[in-house]
Amino acid sequence: MQKEESRLNKFLSNPAKALWSLAIPIMAGMGIQTFYNIVDMIFIGQLGGEAITGIAFNMPLFFLALGLTMGLGTGVTSSIARFIGKDDKSGADNCAEHAIAIAFFISLFLSITIILLGERILFLFGASGTILSLAWDYLQVMCIGIPFMVFSGFFRSILAGEGDMKLPMMVAGLGTILNIILDPIFIFDLDNFGGIGFGMGIKGAALATVISQSIVFSIFIYMLFVKEHAYITFRIKDFSPSKDITWDIIKVGLPASLSMIVMAVGQGVFNRILIYFSADTVAAYQVAGRIDMLVFLPIFSIAASLTTLVGMFYGAKKYEALRYTVKYGIVSAFIITVLMSILLYIFAHNVIGFFTSEDTIINVAVTFLRLFAFVYPLIAVGITTGRVLQGLGKGLPVLVITIIRVLGVSAPLALIFIFKMGKPVEWVWYAMMISTGVAFIIACYWLFISMRELNRKEIE
Repeated sequence: MQKEESRLNKFLSNPAKALWSLAIPIMAGMGIQTFYNIVDMIFIGQLGGEAITGIAFNMPLFFLALGLTMGLGTGVTSSIARFIGKDDKSGADNCAEHAIAIAFFISLFLSITIILLGERILFLFGASGTILSLAWDYLQVMCIGIPFMVFSGFFRSILAGEGDMKLPMMVAGLGTILNIILDPIFIFDLDNFGGIGFGMGIKGAALATVISQSIVFSIFIYMLFVKEHAYITFRIKDFSPSKDITWDIIKVGLPASLSMIVMAVGQGVFNRILIYFSADTVAAYQVAGRIDMLVFLPIFSIAASLTTLVGMFYGAKKYEALRYTVKYGIVSAFIITVLMSILLYIFAHNVIGFFTSEDTIINVAVTFLRLFAFVYPLIAVGITTGRVLQGLGKGLPVLVITIIRVLGVSAPLALIFIFKMGKPVEWVWYAMMISTGVAFIIACYWLFISMRELNRKEIE
């Protein structure tokens, strides 16, 4: 336990430095992944607007997969961090073993669901004709990689719980670089790619991703189970299910998962609304979403670091360091996002031009980005606040806020604006912006209440 005690003491001695020591490796890993997402979209964009739209209709399903993985993974990270803060290694080990079991059941559920219902779900989301065919071609191949993606996500969450962000960064970076190399080889035909392309189109993009995910999974297995790189020890054969540990993961992770599922449903609703205008409008929304990743790259990194540090400090009852870390993290996220938003507003047209040359897609995407530049800082505060609450072991706030934002405000307003009032597509963005403001106010209030409860605990 000495290694983790020294790490905890190092974090306590300089929480601000600790935040960046965790956030920078995450940022590097996510930066490489974001770069891949952008390059991937550029490659797919060469296949035309319909190919981009086909990918767009898959996004709600991938949000579901990511929601279950990242949401419950957040529960794992928070739980392991709090066990380590309390100097309970056996509890941390058992928590990691529970994470492996959860990953298995999620992989099984998602694979069966996609195989049996995938095409039907895409149709319900609004895909039809050629777009449905393209979307289903992509999804069938991606289904093979679902287990690799899910298990890798939980491995990252386990390592994050003990404060190891470097290995996930390096593994993800390797997988992403491989994906970028394989993409053009599988997507484009022989004549257009130096005689070595397979010309598989949208299926090729999916296959490149699956191969990369399988390699990432294999590296995690080798490092964690063969090399035993982690502080956490896996004894799967001696695994003993615990209701307390399961609940500790679920009480934080399940609301986080459900919140991402709600966002997936919301994205499906918005795709159906946007297809009412044109397939190019859906494609523009998809392209703009990739740019969102750039804006929130540092924010997600800070937020993930806050979950680990808040969990450790809370478990160790170091409340003064906890409060300082929360304030520092949220303020840093806000300032960074303000600067990013200004740059994006100025250069939105130049950025979108990298993805497509189709004027309709460019104009819609630029309008979206320039409007959202005004609310990105509020979203940043909401994201970091949610992860702070998860670090404290509170998963419900994220779910409640997401339900209010997506199902209570943005989706209903968008439907009213477009189908009742006959407004143009910009009013869909206005609906999203209004919901962002509402979510920001609720998140700040919930954090205020939680910090006040912390003060009472300290006095006791």
